[in-house]
Amino acid sequence: MRIMAIDYGDARTGVAVSDPTGVLAGQTFLIKSRKADVVLAELVALVQKQGAEELVMGYPRNMDGTVGPRAEKYAAFAKRLEEAAGMPVVLWDERRTTVDAHRILGEQGIRAKNRKDKIDSVAATLILEGYLDWKRIQAQRKEREEKNP
Repeated sequence: MRIMAIDYGDARTGVAVSDPTGVLAGQTFLIKSRKADVVLAELVALVQKQGAEELVMGYPRNMDGTVGPRAEKYAAFAKRLEEAAGMPVVLWDERRTTVDAHRILGEQGIRAKNRKDKIDSVAATLILEGYLDWKRIQAQRKEREEKNP
C-alpha cells in the first residue's frame, strides 16, 4: 500500500511516497507553486501516477497543541484534496518537522542558502516516517491484543 505524505507550503510543497509495501519512505517530489489550485492539480496527478492509496498531510499545530489560522488553512486545503483525489487525508502533527529537516540538512553539510529546494521534501519524508512508525505500532498493538484477549 503506497502512502503519500505532503508538506504543504506557501511557496513549495514537499511530497514523499512510501515503497509499495507501505513500510519505508521512498521517492520525494517538490511542487513549486504559490497557487493552491496548481498544487492541488499536481498532487492529484502524483496520487494517480504513484498509485497512492493513502494520504497524510502535515498539520501545523501551535507548539501548545492549539489550532491557529495556519492549521485551519491546511485543513481547508486537505478537504479540497480529499474531494479531488477521492480519498481521505489524514492530518498529521508536524510541529517540529521543518526544524528537524533543517538540522538534518545542516548535519549533511548543506548550507542554509542551499536548503530552500530540499527542506520541504525532507519535511515530507519526516511526516511520512512518523506516520509509518505510528501505523506499525498500531498494527503491533492490535496483534498483541488479538493474541492476549
